Amino acid sequence: MTSLSEKPAWKQRAVERSLRSAKLRAEERVQRFLDAAQAIITEKGTTDFTVQEVVDRSRQSLRSFYLQFDGKHELLLALFEDALSRIAEQLRAAADGPTDPLDKLQVTVELLFELCRPDPAAQRPLFTDFAPQLLVTHPSQVKIAHAPMLALFSELMELAKEAKQVPPDINSRRMAAMVMQTVMFTAQSAGVSEDDTQHTITASEVWNFCAHGFARG
Repeated sequence: MTSLSEKPAWKQRAVERSLRSAKLRAEERVQRFLDAAQAIITEKGTTDFTVQEVVDRSRQSLRSFYLQFDGKHELLLALFEDALSRIAEQLRAAADGPTDPLDKLQVTVELLFELCRPDPAAQRPLFTDFAPQLLVTHPSQVKIAHAPMLALFSELMELAKEAKQVPPDINSRRMAAMVMQTVMFTAQSAGVSEDDTQHTITASEVWNFCAHGFARG
């Protein structure tokens, strides 16, 4: 028997539709702010812009902006997380190709290396300006932003472990984190030219290092 305190089914459905509609509108507003900020970054080649510029470009109100974001930092963080999420999706798609676990790891490592290499023709201030500052000031936020990528590498490492292609006593997540950090740091440093390092490090070299290390067993 239905309690008098329970809402009628029609009322529950009406409330649910209202909430869904409000959520969709909020998501649409957020995306318009993100698109506006990204367009400004692309035009300026820098993250040096004001919230008002983003508001004007998005054709929304300042009040609406602060309903979605605490400020410019949170907006940049959202763009950074979104960019890393899309990279993780690219890596996962590449990993879906091969069937052998080590081959999956190899294509993922090599693609990550290529995606992280500095490109003189492409300005990526979110990674060259914002990310280094974020690492110093908000390391926990950097960790959260990299979570989708770390999850993928951990899965691939676990597959290799199950296939007995890596030592059985490794911690898949810790090993995945070390591989990721090695690949990304090496890639970001690959554009630095020194007299004694004329030959640019390649993706295959990075994979061989990660897969085999430098010490004989």
